[in-house]
Amino acid sequence: MKRLFDIVASGLGLLALSPLFLVLAIWIKLDSKGPVFYKQIRVGRNNNDFRLFKFRSMRVGSDKKGLITVGERDPRITRSGYFIRKYKLDEFPQLINVFIGDMSLVGPRPEVRKYVEMYTPEQMHVLDVRPGITDMASILYRNENELLEKADDPDKFYVEVVMQDKLRINLEYVAKHSFWFDIKLIFKTFWAIVAK
Repeated sequence: MKRLFDIVASGLGLLALSPLFLVLAIWIKLDSKGPVFYKQIRVGRNNNDFRLFKFRSMRVGSDKKGLITVGERDPRITRSGYFIRKYKLDEFPQLINVFIGDMSLVGPRPEVRKYVEMYTPEQMHVLDVRPGITDMASILYRNENELLEKADDPDKFYVEVVMQDKLRINLEYVAKHSFWFDIKLIFKTFWAIVAK
């Protein structure tokens, strides 16, 4: 039921949002040099790598200067990037990942291999389910960039504090998730974006 919902919802979403995708693509291309999409290898279900799609919100090569974005005014972020990140529009292309089966609409956010290699055997159970576009941890940590900006060592703070709490939340999701709980999280996500 969950997979069928993902296919239908992501397919309809891609069709309905195609005009917005076109506008954003033109804006991104006019705003800075580089591709429209940013593709990054993330770790998905059963510890398998996949290519995650996002609208590019940073200058080309920015990921080589660090994987963590710090604050709302990270100089690596483009002008269009500030807007699309604020309203989570950069995440919309992940509907492609959902449609082809790499991801689900709801599930633990996928990490890069660097951080997954730090998981304990128990924490590896977050990889028992498909990663998602949204999850409870994403809603609770929607101001994550601001938290990292205040840290003396953002990467260390992410690994030792933020990531550990996110994993705790996501392990609870893996243990009790259901179709109706997913629907509830989708509505919570929309509300969190609108409220922001």
